[in-house]
Amino acid sequence: MRIALVIYNPVAAQGKAGEMLPAVRQALDGAGIQFEIVQTQHRGHAVDLADEAARAGTYGVVVAAGGDGTANEVINGLMRARSAVGDGAAGSAGDGHAGGMPALGLLCVGRGNDFAHGVGVPHDLDQAISVLAAGDTRPLDVGLLHGGDYPEGRYFGNGIGVGFDTIVGFEAAKLKRVRGFAAYLVGAIKTLLFYYETPLLDISTDSDAFSRECILVSIMNGRRLGGAFFMAPEARTDDGVLDLCIAGAPRRGEMLGLLLKYMKGTQATSSHIMTGRTRGIRLVARTGAMAVHADGETICTAGTDLAIQCIPSALRIVTRVTEATAETGGA
Repeated sequence: MRIALVIYNPVAAQGKAGEMLPAVRQALDGAGIQFEIVQTQHRGHAVDLADEAARAGTYGVVVAAGGDGTANEVINGLMRARSAVGDGAAGSAGDGHAGGMPALGLLCVGRGNDFAHGVGVPHDLDQAISVLAAGDTRPLDVGLLHGGDYPEGRYFGNGIGVGFDTIVGFEAAKLKRVRGFAAYLVGAIKTLLFYYETPLLDISTDSDAFSRECILVSIMNGRRLGGAFFMAPEARTDDGVLDLCIAGAPRRGEMLGLLLKYMKGTQATSSHIMTGRTRGIRLVARTGAMAVHADGETICTAGTDLAIQCIPSALRIVTRVTEATAETGGA
C-alpha cells in the first residue's frame, strides 16, 4: 500500500483526540504503515486537505481520524477531487496504482462513529489500524444533497436526518455539562415538549410521489444515527441505493415509544413508519420548514426544497472484507 495521509482532528471528542495523538503515531508505526499526519486547524480544513491529497497522486489512502464530522469533510474533499479529475478515476480508487483516487480510511478518535459502524470499521483503535494495515477495500456509495444552505451540493457518507433528530441534535449541542447519549436524551425530551412539529412534505422517489405530515425523515446510506438509533438496520453502503425511514405524525406519547423502537431497529413494525429504497428523493415543504443534517453536520434550520441522490461506488473504503462483500465484488 502506498503512503497513507492521516487527516487528524485534534479537537474531536472535546479535545481527547489530541491527547491520543502520540498513541496513534506509535500504533501506526508498530503496524508498519507508511504515513504522514496533518492536523486540521478549523472547520472545513479537512475538505481542502483531502482534495489536495487526492489530486497529488501520492497517497494510496486518505484517513479521516476523528468522528463523523471529520469523515464527512474528508468525503467531501475526495469527491470534490473526483469531480475535478473525472469519474473514471474512481474505478481505481484505493487500488494502489499510480494516478488512482486514494481510498478512504477511518480511525475512530471522535465522539460519534456512526459512519464507521455502517461500513464495518472497528471503533477500537488497534483493531482499526490492523484493518488499515491489511489494506482491503470495497466500494462505497456516496450521497449528494442539494438544497438548504448548500444549493451547490454537499456529499454525505452515512445519512441525512430531516426534522426531529436534527432539532434534537441542536438542543443536545447547547448542553455544556451533559455529553454523549445523555445529552441526546435531554435534547429529545426538550424537542418533544417545545419543538414538536410535523410539516407537510411532498415526497418524490424513483417509484412514488405522495404528501405526508412527517416528524422525521431518515435518508440513509449507513445504518445508525445518534450513536444508538438504527434508522436503517438493513442498509448497505455498496448497494447503489439509499434506505428511507419516514415517520408520520405520532402523538408525543407515541413518539417516546417510537424512539425505543429506533434503538432496537424495529420501528418498521409501527403504523407510523414507512420504509423503502431509492436512488434519489426530493422533499418539498408544503407547510412549515425542514431542519436538516447530513452526517451530523447542519445543512439548514428551515429548508423548503431538498434533492438527494445516491452515487454508486463513488469511492473505495478500507475495511474488513467479509465473505458477503467478496461475493458481491467488494474485495
